[in-house]
Amino acid sequence: MKFTKMHGIGNDYIYVNCFEEKVDNPEKVSIYVSDRRKGIGSDGLVLIMPSDKADFRMRIFNADGSEAMMCGNATRCIGKYVYDKGLTDKTEITLETNSGIKYLTLFPENGKVEFVEVDMGKAILTPKDIPVNSDKESFISEPVEVDGKEYKITCVSMGNPHAIVYMDDIKDLELEKIGPSFENHKLFPDRINTEFIEVIDSHTLNMRVWERGSGETFACGTGACASVVASVLNGYCNHDEEVTVHLRGGDLKITWNSDGTVIMKGPAALICDGDVDVSHIK
Repeated sequence: MKFTKMHGIGNDYIYVNCFEEKVDNPEKVSIYVSDRRKGIGSDGLVLIMPSDKADFRMRIFNADGSEAMMCGNATRCIGKYVYDKGLTDKTEITLETNSGIKYLTLFPENGKVEFVEVDMGKAILTPKDIPVNSDKESFISEPVEVDGKEYKITCVSMGNPHAIVYMDDIKDLELEKIGPSFENHKLFPDRINTEFIEVIDSHTLNMRVWERGSGETFACGTGACASVVASVLNGYCNHDEEVTVHLRGGDLKITWNSDGTVIMKGPAALICDGDVDVSHIK
């Protein structure tokens, strides 16, 4: 199987061109290639496929083999892939995902895409649609007990579910200890991605993320979007103003517009091309 490894500010995936390749059992292939000791090493597997609704279609699988609805960093990398590899010459493309059509604007430099802007659509704030086990109309700064400690949690979906928690200092947070307890909390029927946010000012956030199915990752595009939405809802940031989100892998620029749409801009980078034997995976 020919593959390309790419990353969006450290959120790395294995990308496969399914215009040319056929991937049987992508769930097991994702587990294999994601293994950082026995495989290639990644946060998961992304299939770039034909679409009858958009220019391209994306399917994404986490490192544990579960299929994800959406990934912001992967959408940017797909934009770079299809342009750099000659699958399109357009700088505005549409991408079908499991959470709807996303609109990408590509910014090439010397024939290669360096940055991609993505219209991520509108945030979902109704708990049953996120989903969260709550009858409330929204879930903003609600007290939730996790491992015997109370946290104020705001929940947002960007096509996948996010719980945002605010803290004074996230640098020394032991995410590997508390992350699984958030991910598998009874409040979240489909598990949850959790963002731990330190507010610097109204235009700057520090963020660490525990992703369902992958653990702590260096970046999460949908998580950064959800965190800015939550920060506006909690009065830390403002509508229509760009917010820089500092993640372990780099920075994303996020704006939650008054019309409800969320715009994300950030880099996409090639790591390597190669091929891997997956014939033993049944």
